[in-house]
Amino acid sequence: MTKKKKNSAFRNSILTVATFILFFLLWQFLAGNNILVGDYVPTPVQVLQAFVFKLYNVGPDGALLGTNIITSLEISLAGFFLAVVIGIPLGLLMGWYRLFDRFMRPLFEIIRPIPAVSWIPLMIVWVGVGMQAKAIIIFLSSFVPCVLNAYAGIKQTNVTLINVAKTYGASNFYTFLHVGIPSATPLMFAGMRVALSNSWGTLVAAEMLAASAGLGYMINMSRSFGRADVVVLGDFHE
Repeated sequence: MTKKKKNSAFRNSILTVATFILFFLLWQFLAGNNILVGDYVPTPVQVLQAFVFKLYNVGPDGALLGTNIITSLEISLAGFFLAVVIGIPLGLLMGWYRLFDRFMRPLFEIIRPIPAVSWIPLMIVWVGVGMQAKAIIIFLSSFVPCVLNAYAGIKQTNVTLINVAKTYGASNFYTFLHVGIPSATPLMFAGMRVALSNSWGTLVAAEMLAASAGLGYMINMSRSFGRADVVVLGDFHE
C-alpha cells in the first residue's frame, strides 16, 4: 500500500470516528434536554447503563442480555440453515430440469409474494409460541432468495460449456453436477447473503409476536414496562 493510500485510509477512519462521536454528542444533547419527545428517548449514557444492567439482571423480560442474544442467534441460524438446505437444491433442480420446474413453480409462486411476517398468526395457531414457530417464520423469509438466486445462477450456465460436456459423452446429471452447479455458485452465495439478512431482519418481528425469549421478546417486554433504554439497547443488537 502506497503512502498516499495509507493517508487516505487514515483520513477515512478519522472521519468515520468523528461522525459517530458527533452523532452520540448530538443525541446526548437532544435527549438529555428533553428536546426529542420528552422522556421517551433515552440518552446514550442511559443506554450504556441499561447494557451494564442487562448483563447481570434479568428484568424486565426474565433473561440476561447474553441469554437473549444466544437465543436469537440460535433461532435465526436454524431458520437460515434450513432455508439453505432446502432452498438451494430446489432452485438448482428447478433451473436445470424443466419438468421439475413446471411441477414446483405453481406452489413456489403462491409462497413467494407472501411476506414472512404475515405467517406469524398462522404459526401461532399451528405450533404455538416458541422456537418452532420462529424457526419456520425465519425459514420462510430466507427460503425465497435462496431458491431465486440458485435458479437464476444455474440458468446462466454457459451453453458452450454444456455442449462441450455433452460432446465428450457427459450425462445430463453429470453436467448438472460439474458444470451447472459451479456456474451457479456466485449467485448462490449472493442469495445466501440476502437470506441471512432477511433471517435477522425477520427475527425481531417474529420474537415480538411469537416468542417467550430472545431480543425481540426483550424489546416487547421493555416497551410494556416503559423501559425505553432497554428497547434502544435491543434495537442496537438487532
